Amino acid sequence: MDEKEKMINGQLYDAFGEEELIQDRVKCKKLCQEYNRLDYDQTEERTAIIKKLFGSVAGKFLIEQPFNCDYGYNIHIGKNFYANHNLIILDCAKVEFGDNVFIGPNCAFYTPQHPLDAETRISGLEYAFPIKVGNNVWFGGGVTVVPNVTIGDNTVIGAGSVVTKDIPSNVIAAGNPCKVIREITAEDKYRYEK
Repeated sequence: MDEKEKMINGQLYDAFGEEELIQDRVKCKKLCQEYNRLDYDQTEERTAIIKKLFGSVAGKFLIEQPFNCDYGYNIHIGKNFYANHNLIILDCAKVEFGDNVFIGPNCAFYTPQHPLDAETRISGLEYAFPIKVGNNVWFGGGVTVVPNVTIGDNTVIGAGSVVTKDIPSNVIAAGNPCKVIREITAEDKYRYEK
């Protein structure tokens, strides 16, 4: 099994020990750099780069600049995806977003982890676990999501949260570490009507 296969399968791998992974990152970083240099009104060019970069794109989306990721091909977005400025996705493992996901500014999704044992860590080995986000999820600004987390449908993650464990559907969750505050109820639908 090569290092890329180990990376995808959640096993210890050497991110700098295989030329294919190095070249994949170089290609990705160049596409991100090109994307971030485009003028804001060059929407067709921006869309084309993301479609080339990501593993799959289901429909309409907008990702504000700057945007950065590691490989790109492990990122999958559903329909009607929006991400504000400074989105970072370290996609050594799969990162899946459902439909109607909105992400505030300065958010980060991290799939890689480094071993706790110092000797193993300084050898350059790491591992990665996926992140899965359901449909209709909203992330406030400055949210960080760590590896091996699933977030359910219709959930709101409050600004500044650090999501270290699974969050169920239909809730508001916030904090460091992020915890469920309450369920979203029918009353929330009418909260802002005048």
